[in-house]
Amino acid sequence: MLGGMTDVLLFHHALGLTPGVLAFAGVLREAGHTVHVPDLYEGRVFDDLEEGAGHAQEIGFGTLVERGRAAAEGLTGQLVYAGFSLGVVPAQTLARTRPGAQGALLFEACLPGDGWPGEVPVQVHGMDADPFFAGEGDLDAAKALGAELFLYPGDRHLFADSGLPSYDADATALLTERVLAFLRRKM
Repeated sequence: MLGGMTDVLLFHHALGLTPGVLAFAGVLREAGHTVHVPDLYEGRVFDDLEEGAGHAQEIGFGTLVERGRAAAEGLTGQLVYAGFSLGVVPAQTLARTRPGAQGALLFEACLPGDGWPGEVPVQVHGMDADPFFAGEGDLDAAKALGAELFLYPGDRHLFADSGLPSYDADATALLTERVLAFLRRKM
């Protein structure tokens, strides 16, 4: 049940488990939530989005989902699944398929697909002119999903990672406020 302390399983983006992803997890922890942040890249971190995405393709999206599933094993089934960009792949998959999912927080990406479980609330956050989010179908997928959708003005991808040049402090502050409200809600 959401409200009070919530267990969150947060997946990193294509650059890997960066200090900015860990800082975001820290903000959620400071608000009283338990946040698990597995390293799907097993220690690899990239400075270039294209290189990071290439690494993800080399590993394979199925492998990334399986690593995400393995990270969820042994944790309570009562999880909110969250992911930044590439991390949306395991987050959205697990929120759709793992029993007891309490919600999904999808940052800067959303997968197309049918059959979202109506009892699992979902928020999607992205910039309205992000070429990846708005330009490659993720925005349309979020609308089709019936998600609670939040658009921020701008064209930055990975805007919520405080360690990257694409960071947008104002948009991240609003995203964080909305995420914390989501985590506090009673189901």
